[in-house]
Amino acid sequence: MPNILLADDHDLVRDTIAAYLETIDDFKVLTASNLDGALELMGGLDPIDLLILDYNMPGMNGLEGLDRARQAYPASKVALMSGVANRDVANNAMARGANGFIPKSLTAASLVNAIKFVLSGERYLPFDFGTAQVEAQAKGEFSKLSSRELQTLEQLCIGLSNKEIARNLDIQEVTVKLHVKNLLAKLGVSNRTQAALLAKERHLF
Repeated sequence: MPNILLADDHDLVRDTIAAYLETIDDFKVLTASNLDGALELMGGLDPIDLLILDYNMPGMNGLEGLDRARQAYPASKVALMSGVANRDVANNAMARGANGFIPKSLTAASLVNAIKFVLSGERYLPFDFGTAQVEAQAKGEFSKLSSRELQTLEQLCIGLSNKEIARNLDIQEVTVKLHVKNLLAKLGVSNRTQAALLAKERHLF
């Protein structure tokens, strides 16, 4: 049973998420209301498999709290959670070694999927996070793509399989195949590798 430590200074958010996680899956969830409290619990007898830190809670000082947690407990996975942080913050967190970035706007099912994804050893960043910015810069052939096709294309760019994309976007694998087929036709390329190369050449993502 994975041990999860959820640190958030909003009592309702923290307690609601913790109660939900313990109800729907085999998680043991500990909670803290600030970074210092979380780090103290991390030093307990039971090893913490995943530490989830709220970006704006006391003691975080932006991403410094993430750095402190990772340095103090390098064997534990650490994810950042936020309802206000933008894509730049998310990307910076991932660049500084976060195992995941979890927006508070995720559905309950997607939250569980994100946690399972990180616990499995993968790094989680929802690809629809900041889609508006991507859509705004999607010009030329890319302007023909729907939001979902853009999300699918972004994941193709990092070499994910249809199964992995389906899990990330919380959709069926057959739906991913349809999105891939459509975006290939709209971009005028014959395979997913060519689509990814085209997107990278145009600096879309």
